[in-house]
Amino acid sequence: MTNTETGQVTGTKDKHYNLIWFTEACLSNALRMETYAKDAERDGDDELAGFFHRAQEESRKGAEQGKRLLASRLSQ
Repeated sequence: MTNTETGQVTGTKDKHYNLIWFTEACLSNALRMETYAKDAERDGDDELAGFFHRAQEESRKGAEQGKRLLASRLSQ
């Protein structure tokens, strides 16, 4: 971590970049959890599949929260 704002390099303030990154990471994780759940289902492990489906739902929630926050901040 740095104490210097790097937005001049990216063209996006760090706090906005971090929010964009978080939202993308949540969306990516939701996709990954789908693959993991299907792997567990294929192997007949319902407990593990359920675990990955619950994790996927939490990732979706994070992504939705990130999208709402982004929308409100970018429309200002």
